[in-house]
Amino acid sequence: MPTPRWLTDSEQRVWRDFSAAIDMLRGHLEAQLQRDAGMPATYYAVLVALSEAPDRVLRMSDLALATRSSRSRLSHAVARMEANGWIRREACPTDRRGAFAHLTDAGLKAIRDAAPGHVEAVREALFDVLTPEQVRSLGEISVAIRQRLTPECAGVLAEADDAGEDGGPDRAAEPA
Repeated sequence: MPTPRWLTDSEQRVWRDFSAAIDMLRGHLEAQLQRDAGMPATYYAVLVALSEAPDRVLRMSDLALATRSSRSRLSHAVARMEANGWIRREACPTDRRGAFAHLTDAGLKAIRDAAPGHVEAVREALFDVLTPEQVRSLGEISVAIRQRLTPECAGVLAEADDAGEDGGPDRAAEPA
């Protein structure tokens, strides 16, 4: 077993600050969405992905990739959003296991109603506290981290899906 590459004191400080900042930002934005729009961030991400898709439709597996979620977890969230009338799910006519998620007019209204408050919360919590140079640096840092982790994260989601999480229309509805 190789010797661990321990973090320096400076790296440890940066890691802890970064980790705390991300956790606090996610918590802040989650609370804002729940309070102002009555939805968790997971639902918001699904509605955004569908609202930006051609014809407001995505195959469930593509929606899982877009939201960085396992198909099983996504299926539970979509079932709840179906109950709200925000999404309509249809079986794929050419693939028995596949399904499509369609954003309904009610779902489009929900995302349009939620977006202004959410964008303002993101702006106030993240962009307003940074200089333009820091925003550029954060963008570059974020891209570097995503590029390094995207293949690994895609593999983890694929493993979860291979374990029987098909996300098809027959999945039980449970809270996400």
